[in-house]
Amino acid sequence: MDYAALKLIHMTCALISYGLFFVRGIWRLNGSTLLNQRWVRIVPHVNDTILLLAAIGMAMTVAAYPGMHAFLAAKLGGLVIYILLGLAAFRFARSRTHQMAAWLLAQLAFFYIVAVAITKSPLPWV
Repeated sequence: MDYAALKLIHMTCALISYGLFFVRGIWRLNGSTLLNQRWVRIVPHVNDTILLLAAIGMAMTVAAYPGMHAFLAAKLGGLVIYILLGLAAFRFARSRTHQMAAWLLAQLAFFYIVAVAITKSPLPWV
């Protein structure tokens, strides 16, 4: 598969991933029973797997790896932070305040990853 197709898949999955994360966060904060639906537990993982595979495919296509490019290392670091904050928001945080804080911070981490991807810089605001 060529780079352009992988990039389109990656960007589409990233948008879907954010949308699902945002909606699940709203449902979680509102105590919605919609979180108990089977597809809500499965679809985000399938989508994120495709997102990761497309990222790996793009990196392999252009022979770019996190150790070679600072912006890729920054995206990877941002991803780890995003995942940890998502886990805090959806599994480990006990109070609504902590859930909301982790959910909002995870969104900031997501937007950092997007900014790094757009600017190709680990410091996209500079």
